Amino acid sequence: MIGILGLLAGLALLIWMALRGINVIFAAVICSIVVIITNGMPFAQSLSDSFTFGDLGAFTFAGRFFLLFAAGAIFGRVMGESHAATSIALALVDKLGASRALWITVIACGLLTYGGVVVFVVIFAIYPLGLRLLKEADIPKRLLCGAVALGAGTFTLTALPGTPSIHNVIPTTVLGTDLFAGAWLGVIGGVIMFTLGMLYLERERKKAAANGEGFEPAATDHIPDLDSIAKDRPSAMLAMIPLILVIGTILAPRMAGLLGIGTQSSVIAFANAQPVLWPSIALIMASVLAACLFPAIRRRPIAAISEGAQDAIMPLMATSTVIGFGGVVAKTGGFQAFIDVAANSNLPPLLSMTGAISVISGVTGSSSGGLQIFMSTMADKYLAMGIEPAELHRLVVMASGGFDSLPHCGAVIAMLTITGLTHKQAYKDIGMVTVVVPVIATLLCVGLAMIF
Repeated sequence: MIGILGLLAGLALLIWMALRGINVIFAAVICSIVVIITNGMPFAQSLSDSFTFGDLGAFTFAGRFFLLFAAGAIFGRVMGESHAATSIALALVDKLGASRALWITVIACGLLTYGGVVVFVVIFAIYPLGLRLLKEADIPKRLLCGAVALGAGTFTLTALPGTPSIHNVIPTTVLGTDLFAGAWLGVIGGVIMFTLGMLYLERERKKAAANGEGFEPAATDHIPDLDSIAKDRPSAMLAMIPLILVIGTILAPRMAGLLGIGTQSSVIAFANAQPVLWPSIALIMASVLAACLFPAIRRRPIAAISEGAQDAIMPLMATSTVIGFGGVVAKTGGFQAFIDVAANSNLPPLLSMTGAISVISGVTGSSSGGLQIFMSTMADKYLAMGIEPAELHRLVVMASGGFDSLPHCGAVIAMLTITGLTHKQAYKDIGMVTVVVPVIATLLCVGLAMIF
């Protein structure tokens, strides 16, 4: 009992400290120690293994994603300082109107994510563009977080059938399903998530305009005055080339596989086997190309790239330590006891299943981590209850993308660190579109699955 209380206390303390603006690296370490002590876990082993180098360890995550964070930050810095992001944003505003900045952001993020670009790359790639879009539209920066979170972290990540996200892949290894499993549920859930999310963001945009709340950049944002960069600003068509290179390089191996082209190519095999390294290479190539194309960067290419690499450190460390906290939690007796209770509850199997994965993802702060734990410990039990593999696949993936986005979520921490915002400033909007909206969509889909 003390262990369960300690686990809940550690989780509650981490959320409270994050919302209070306390450094998340410090908070994650302190809260991990609380969980370790109250659960009677071996102190040294838990910190050096579960927290740091375990399957969900901080340094395991940092090592796996270091190149991606560094490459993404470099690309973001280069696209910003070269004024390429400004040119693209201004062209979009001219064509579609400034009031559609949030729509542009959500759809762009959705297309990138559905195309296979991982969430962290989407944040880095879209951020410089989103900054200029919101500045031109005078929309509060907090809504950029909400728009990116909706586009990159909801309907294309967990709901729509066929998405190549790791979340959609994990169940296939256990259930023998494919990426289109439970397609009708996924389409309905995706439409609900997109619709409710956009209704919320548009309502907030109109409220902000009525209240006189406009765009305010963070101290770390580099948004030069348009007149001062007129000479160096590339055309929108030229500015698009690095972004097209990133997306094209990432998607090319997958498209080649779908079309049956070059199936024996070692390059395509390498790309498909490297979901983190290949996007990193694409981002670096695009950054080098931008440094060659754009005069504003050609004057100081090494300095800009170095500053971009430095930009990656804090988001990577902040995200990693929160993941490490989830690694500690996953090893506690209280967490294992919860898994047993959930599997043996008297709730209808579909409700019990979605509730179980929601709580697991919420406690660990990771939807992919929660899915890995659920599929390895509970999937067989629910299959034995008569749930169809395709339904289990889709509903579990959708449910994993709700409570995982509580304030201690690694992706949330990364986004806030990158954007220079605090939980107090931006989490309400993130929470609405990544917690409340997906939970509503999942419950409605569960209801439909129970009826039909």
